[in-house]
Amino acid sequence: MKNSASMIFLCIATFILLIFNGCARKAATTGETGAGTGVPLEQVQGQKQAGAGGGNIQEGVVGGEGIREPGSQAAISEGRTSAPFLPIYFDFDRYTIRPDMISRMEHNAKVMLDHPDIKVEIQGNCDERGTNEYNLALGEKRAKAARDYMVNMGVDPGRITIVSLGEEKPLDPGHNEKAWAKNRRDDFIVYR
Repeated sequence: MKNSASMIFLCIATFILLIFNGCARKAATTGETGAGTGVPLEQVQGQKQAGAGGGNIQEGVVGGEGIREPGSQAAISEGRTSAPFLPIYFDFDRYTIRPDMISRMEHNAKVMLDHPDIKVEIQGNCDERGTNEYNLALGEKRAKAARDYMVNMGVDPGRITIVSLGEEKPLDPGHNEKAWAKNRRDDFIVYR
């Protein structure tokens, strides 16, 4: 009888250790991790932010009525995006442009085509889940996806820079799906 009790205790203890070990490993490697690419975490660790914008970034240089002069009152359309541009949002662990964001991308490309003298920095952002290194890589992929879309719409690639902010500048500091959905985005910041 004593052996049966010891065996049951040993099984329960092993089960509990396996559960906690599996949860700890999952927390370290899941979240904003690879945008569904299956790329191992080790391949993206240590990546730096992509392409720092070359000019002076002035949030809100473009206004809803058209181009504003540098130094004028900043106009923000949504989040940190310069008006009249619109930010785009991403699904969890993805960097492909969602179908419901296509009209926003078309709008942003039209603004660029209508105003050939402005440049834009696309800032890729992630939610807080996942490692800092991986979120920087994912933010870069998100910014590149938006840049590529705009280039395919006819925008000169020399007018677009990209940068990944990873999880470092959340719009919503909450720790829930509503907050995370706001933080998985690309912002479009005008500069000259």
